[in-house]
Amino acid sequence: MSKMIPAEERIKRARILIQQARDLPIPSYGLGRSDFSYIATVKDLMRQAKDLVKFIPQTAGVSPEMKEEVNNIYEEIERATQEILF
Repeated sequence: MSKMIPAEERIKRARILIQQARDLPIPSYGLGRSDFSYIATVKDLMRQAKDLVKFIPQTAGVSPEMKEEVNNIYEEIERATQEILF
């Protein structure tokens, strides 16, 4: 059985994944941002970030501030996806 990761650590890891997606080099060969491998990598990193934080709001004993932080992560994921891919 895997070890439980605290909510604060999940949020930190989600932000790291978002930053990794932002730091990916845009393919310079012909296709650029329409490269399927690049798009898949970005979307996979964003999916991993969402998966890390998606159950935090349903966890017992989570503060309203932590729930707001999760909402901020979701907004950041959407904003980063738009900036990176479009």
